Amino acid sequence: MSRPVLYVAITSHGFGHAVRAASVAAAVQELLPDLLPILVTKVPRWLLQSYLSGEFIQRDRALDVGVIQSDSLQMDLDATRLELEKIRANEDKIIAEEAEFIKNQGVGLIIADIPALAGKIAQKAGVPCWSISNFGWDFIYRHWGEEFQTLAQWITEGYRSSDRTFRLPMHEPMNEFPNCVDVGLTGGVPKWTAEEIREQFNLKTAKEQTILLSFGGLGLHKIPYQNLQYFPDWQFISFDRKAPDVPNLLKVTDHNYRPLDFMSVCGRVVSKPGYSTFSEALRVGVPIVSLRRERFAESALLLEGIENYSPHQILSQSSFFEGNWDFLRQLPDPPRSSEKPEKDGTEKIASTIVDHFSRLKS
Repeated sequence: MSRPVLYVAITSHGFGHAVRAASVAAAVQELLPDLLPILVTKVPRWLLQSYLSGEFIQRDRALDVGVIQSDSLQMDLDATRLELEKIRANEDKIIAEEAEFIKNQGVGLIIADIPALAGKIAQKAGVPCWSISNFGWDFIYRHWGEEFQTLAQWITEGYRSSDRTFRLPMHEPMNEFPNCVDVGLTGGVPKWTAEEIREQFNLKTAKEQTILLSFGGLGLHKIPYQNLQYFPDWQFISFDRKAPDVPNLLKVTDHNYRPLDFMSVCGRVVSKPGYSTFSEALRVGVPIVSLRRERFAESALLLEGIENYSPHQILSQSSFFEGNWDFLRQLPDPPRSSEKPEKDGTEKIASTIVDHFSRLKS
């Protein structure tokens, strides 16, 4: 067998799906160093490089839409529906082109997180497809009214074409996904220890007064940074390049660093509902402060998850955007459940992928 090649189909929605998929690809590469991952996504290459240290190919193509948004909270449903219709109209062409590419590259396995076309592409190319997610886009779209129902059913039919599903914690039932295998939390591994991060960035404040503001690849419009003045002895950390220069705000602009790498020095992560942020925070063990997110069905699952598994605070959007952030002076609520999800999802998925390539080789 020639060099093992893994085709990674990544949904076009923010950074979270790319982070999750790249974490798995990186873990596979650790176990199988000659693996060549092909990551099919339009996210910036630096994001993938921050998780993958080995060689990879980025195929700059969108296989789905996700949700079109102006920031992490604002959704444009009309634009989303129109873009979905375009992909549906071009479905046969996309499948044929990707299947031909996969055959030419010698791909031995497709993993999907979680474009619905991936399973159909795999069937056309004659290779297996394994899905990875805690929800399907059909689950999201069905909550958006009659005009999305036909599209949701089309998405469902696509998911039925995959061969196996790794179902992550904080999930919807995912009944339409074949051969579900429940696994633990996914995410990357911090590149530096807490002590190294503190030294590199000259962080002096106590962990409880060090706060990571992390709102994903789409960010947030109009974060009220003026509230930082009420916490002059606290340290805030942000990856928002457009943030103002504030004495107690560290703006991280080096793409080698990720929010994950700062979680171990922080007393809380302030975020919005997003699986990858929540999952990495749960793996590290840092309390989560989350805004609510309306009209996005996955949000309820994620918020229930942190209520059950993590010290947490859940905020209304008005308290975040219009309040003075007094929530930081309050202790997080304790987790409701004594049970915790396993933290080995990335590693278990990677090990199964390596076993697959070992069988192909033999």
